[in-house]
Amino acid sequence: MDSAIGDVQEVTAGECTDCYFVDTGMYETSGYGGVYIVDDDNPAVVETGLGTNHDLILEALEELEIAREDLAAIVVTHIHLDHAGGAGFLAEACPNADVYVPAPGTSLLADPSKLVAGTKAAVGDQWQYYVDPRPIDEDRIVSVEDGDVIDLGTHELRAHHAPGHAFHQLVYEDPANDAVFAGDAAGIWAPGPETITETSPPSDFDLEECLADVEMLQELDPDVLLYTHFGARDVGDDAEAALEEYATVLTEWVAEVESKREELGDDEAVIEHFAASSEMAGTWGEEKASAEAVMNARGVLGYLDANE
Repeated sequence: MDSAIGDVQEVTAGECTDCYFVDTGMYETSGYGGVYIVDDDNPAVVETGLGTNHDLILEALEELEIAREDLAAIVVTHIHLDHAGGAGFLAEACPNADVYVPAPGTSLLADPSKLVAGTKAAVGDQWQYYVDPRPIDEDRIVSVEDGDVIDLGTHELRAHHAPGHAFHQLVYEDPANDAVFAGDAAGIWAPGPETITETSPPSDFDLEECLADVEMLQELDPDVLLYTHFGARDVGDDAEAALEEYATVLTEWVAEVESKREELGDDEAVIEHFAASSEMAGTWGEEKASAEAVMNARGVLGYLDANE
């Protein structure tokens, strides 16, 4: 998916209809993070970005001729701020939209102070690209659990619990489009080099749960995976193989971090090693690629500690 920051692109993968994608320029990087808009009887924004560029989402709604007061749903897959940081800003701008949040995360978006503190600890220097999220009135928040359905009209979003990346993560199946809004459950897709990479941030990452999430997605067997990072991927009849590739990438990544820890015997040295050796610099730039590697390595080291 070729895009420039702020572009509104129709999702044409598979047989998708009524679905649009906006590159929000997350971390001041194109091709890393975006949001989806479903233009239906009850229009929805799925994912909300960091909050820093929420104006781009509002401009996209205007371009699609969706009035702010007509937006019905603001939906996040989980409450990590690269997915939910803009929810409060959008809720303020779109007064009739309900904010659909995985049940374990509702209180943390109503009062995001603890979420901010945890995010700062997890992302380190990357916090410079964030903005403090706006609290959301509790009466605007709809708590979503596994099996719940958000009715948009022609489309519906069916929630499936996917706790491996984060205990508060859901993915949303859109049967009408044979697509899944995958959050971070299917990894990070770099469409330029057509590369799938790991995402294993602290402090909730759990390899076994991630692999179970992959199996759940394989059972859903979508034609299209809609990645927050980054864009629509037409997997057609090969969903099982595409997802199995991510399971392999993730398993090998955890083994690599574990091996490097055994070799170096010092966690900071392990983190420095992976920060200097990321293969994604050509895609996201050296700064973002290095920061991503640091965060992912820390998540794996925490997982290994918890499973000693």
